[in-house]
Amino acid sequence: MDRLDSLQLFTRIVELASFSRAAAELEIPRATATHAIKALEARLGTRLLDRTTRQVRPTLDGQAFYERCVHVLSELEDAESSLRHVAANPRGVLRVNMQGTHARRIVLPEVDDFRMRYPDIDLVVSSGDRLVDLVREGVDCVIRAGTPRDSTLVARRLALMPQVICASPAYLARFGTPRHPDELAAHQVVKFFSNGGGVDSSLELILDSHVREFALGGWMSVDDAENYVICALRGCGLIQLPRFHVQDEINDGRLVEVLSGWSCPDLPLSVLYPYHRQLSPRVRVFIDWLSRLYEKKFGHLRASS
Repeated sequence: MDRLDSLQLFTRIVELASFSRAAAELEIPRATATHAIKALEARLGTRLLDRTTRQVRPTLDGQAFYERCVHVLSELEDAESSLRHVAANPRGVLRVNMQGTHARRIVLPEVDDFRMRYPDIDLVVSSGDRLVDLVREGVDCVIRAGTPRDSTLVARRLALMPQVICASPAYLARFGTPRHPDELAAHQVVKFFSNGGGVDSSLELILDSHVREFALGGWMSVDDAENYVICALRGCGLIQLPRFHVQDEINDGRLVEVLSGWSCPDLPLSVLYPYHRQLSPRVRVFIDWLSRLYEKKFGHLRASS
């Protein structure tokens, strides 16, 4: 196994936390993978991986080496792509992370269209609301709601999503239906927290052309959008989220929209990627495809956004 193949093998072992899974993906024997990593460690003079009976983890040296490998391999693949004139027909593996609702309701229902357009790109889609270290985890781009805060990433706006405030009939029967924003002080929300430490327990409405934030209490906190909706359905409190996420529940009466006489601010949605990926043909065509997909769902973006 040459040096390039060894580096590719090493990165997949780290990403999959398994010799066996990496070997199977690369279609090589498990023993070959083990021998190649031992040879790589011997050549570098350091241990790259900690092996246990259950999983494989990079050492501190291995983690630093992995991050360099991801960068080098990405640059090499893009350089080869440009030399092979495949900008119009990009190829390779594209790793994307997005919140599960967007995967299930917007992106994956149309993914066969992407495959028809770009048959040489293999997609790896992971889902979740947690923060993702794109470089460390080998992810090419992520789709995230809210205002991007990481200045080390390139952000491209995909959509402005209309929001709604709602609750279950059971919750409203117990606490009453707020008829005016000033009545929100007597209500509870389902709180949403991130692994970065922040907890969102507020609702936002537009009053007199300005966004006003209402901080509420609550006894239930979650870190996942699907659980957020489930808690609302079980009467745990008011929630505020993009309307498309709960339109079915509102239509069938399982959730009830409140304060509809006041507008909620739209929630921005962006795709983010590292600066060194902005010239990657497969990243570029995927983001262009996403932009068309979200425009079809939420309408054309205003020039100011």
